[in-house]
Amino acid sequence: MSDVTTDKTLAAAAPQRTPTLRQPRLPRWAPAALAAAAAAAGCGIGLGAGLGSRIQWGLMAAVLYVGGMYVLATAVEGRRQAKDRLATSLVWVCFLAAVVPLLSLGWETVSRGSKVLDGAFLSHSMGGVLTIQPGGGVYHAIIGTLEQVGIATAIAAPIGLLTAIYLVEYGRGRLAKAVTFFVDVMTGIPSIVAGLFVLSFWILMLDNGYSGFAGSMALAILMMPVVVRSTEEMLKLVPNELREASLALGVPKWRTILKVVLPTAIGGIATGVMLAVARIAGESAPIVLLVFGSQLINNNPFEGAQSSLPYYIYEQWAAGNEASYDRAWAAALVLIAFVMILNLVARGIARWKAPKAGR
Repeated sequence: MSDVTTDKTLAAAAPQRTPTLRQPRLPRWAPAALAAAAAAAGCGIGLGAGLGSRIQWGLMAAVLYVGGMYVLATAVEGRRQAKDRLATSLVWVCFLAAVVPLLSLGWETVSRGSKVLDGAFLSHSMGGVLTIQPGGGVYHAIIGTLEQVGIATAIAAPIGLLTAIYLVEYGRGRLAKAVTFFVDVMTGIPSIVAGLFVLSFWILMLDNGYSGFAGSMALAILMMPVVVRSTEEMLKLVPNELREASLALGVPKWRTILKVVLPTAIGGIATGVMLAVARIAGESAPIVLLVFGSQLINNNPFEGAQSSLPYYIYEQWAAGNEASYDRAWAAALVLIAFVMILNLVARGIARWKAPKAGR
């Protein structure tokens, strides 16, 4: 009897080995292989059904991929893991649906715009060149875009920055709520409304002529709410402890904002301003209404008609011949490069001014 009791005691004291549960998983190459099979099946179905649109082929391939992944994951991994696979597949399909048109647009612009894009195109205007003839350039439009965007930035950036400082550091009560409300409203107004406002006030009521400055005022109206919103969010990210430490040392609030808050948020503020500049650089509706267009180089934005890259693209495309189409595509490529450079500069400023991580 004692031996039986001893054996039971030893068995109870011995460590229990729990069996390891291992969920079956699909191999890592399964999603890629299924995507390739779905693409081949979509193309085959499209060819067999006589469908000429590549978009229809892609949609059928996407449906086959999502459905096939869910069925395969359900059979191997279970329903719970299959739902996760389904959500992941939908995310990838939506990502490709967003990226493919952008890549197609970029490829079309580069392939068609590079035909006439050279040094002569960038350094000559359309003065004395007929629209049905090859030749000419975009120099006068580049000058107009740089001047108009520069003036708009000089107007909108300080106003937007000071407005954001007021809303974050001083704004209380009804006035701050009213300013916030109108900033939200201005964020969503169409660009043509800003152009019509400047047209009716600056040109029709005050009897001023068409000029690049008129277009700059419309662009500044569109740029202000973007600067206010981006700067406001960057100022809110500054820790309150920095403000309290400065105020505890007896530093006035205005000096705290100038020496502590703004230097801390300067990277995000500069990035927001550059992105706002990139946003207004491609606006065409207010420019068509206000600058009137010119085939010649006009370095004075305050007097006389002037051109810009968006207006130049519209003007050349409206001419309706092969030479003007090539110039329009080349100008579009220049505009895309300009916006891309601004975005890269914004990213560089953000990385340069980002807080250094401590050890």
